[in-house]
Amino acid sequence: MTSTSPREDTRAGTPSTAHPVLRVRDLSAHVAGQQVVEHVDLDVAPVDVTALLGRNGVGKTSTIKAVLGLVGRSGTVELDGTDLVTLPTHLVVRRGVGYVPEDREVFAGLTVTDNLRLAERRGSEHRYDLVYDLFPELEQRGAQAAGTLSGGQQQMVSLARALLNENRVLLVDEPTKGLAPRLVQEVSRVLARAAQVAPILLVEQNLQVVRDLAEHAVVLTDGRSVHHGPAADLLADEELTQRLLGVHADTGPDSAPRRADDEEGPA
Repeated sequence: MTSTSPREDTRAGTPSTAHPVLRVRDLSAHVAGQQVVEHVDLDVAPVDVTALLGRNGVGKTSTIKAVLGLVGRSGTVELDGTDLVTLPTHLVVRRGVGYVPEDREVFAGLTVTDNLRLAERRGSEHRYDLVYDLFPELEQRGAQAAGTLSGGQQQMVSLARALLNENRVLLVDEPTKGLAPRLVQEVSRVLARAAQVAPILLVEQNLQVVRDLAEHAVVLTDGRSVHHGPAADLLADEELTQRLLGVHADTGPDSAPRRADDEEGPA
C-alpha cells in the first residue's frame, strides 16, 4: 500500500504540514442504528481544495454529514483546534462551516432572494457583492421561485448560500452531479474562486474537476480512509486509481454515466 495517514505524511504541501483548519480523527457515524462510517481520518489545509473520493456508497456523504453533526457521530472533529463533535449542527455552522448539500436542497417555494436571505448568518458579513459577481443570473432572477429554476441554476443558489457568509471551511458535496458539461466547467470555475476565500472539502465524482481543483486527496473504502496524499500523484497513478476508485484516471468513479439534464425543465 502506497498510502499514508495524515499523521504520517510528511511530504511538503500535504495537510499535515500546515496546521489544518479542519482535523478529523477516528470518525465514526451511524444512521438509524446502522454504522455507515467506521474510521475516517482527514485534514483540510487552511488553503486550497481537499478532495474526498471513493466508489459509490463508501461513506463520503455520510462523512460530510458527520462533520456537520447531521448524523450520529463519535471521534474527533476539530475546527481551528476546537472540538465540534459535541455541538449541534446549528452551532457547528455558526463556528464557520459552510455546507453545499448533494441534492442542492433549495427552498423551492421561496424566491431566489429569499433563499439567500435565509442563509444570512448573524454576526457575519453578508457578501452579496461576491455572490452576484460569481452568479449575476441570480440577481436577475431574484424574484423567481427557486423551484422553477433549472438544475444548474439551483446549484448556483446552493453554492451562493454557502459563499454568502464568512466561513472557515466549506463542505461541498457532489456539486457537478447531473450537470451538462458546460455547467460543470462553470461550477469548477466558481469553486476555484471560492477556494481563494475559504478552503474546501470536496466530494466529487468527476475526476477532471478533481484534477483541476484539488491539491490533496483522501480516499474512502467501506467507511474507512485508506489513502491520503497529493491529488495529482493519485490521479497520475493508473494502477492506484483503478484499485481505489475502480476507474481509470480519465473517467469518473464506477464509470457511471452522467445525466446532462440541466438544459431541461423550466427556466
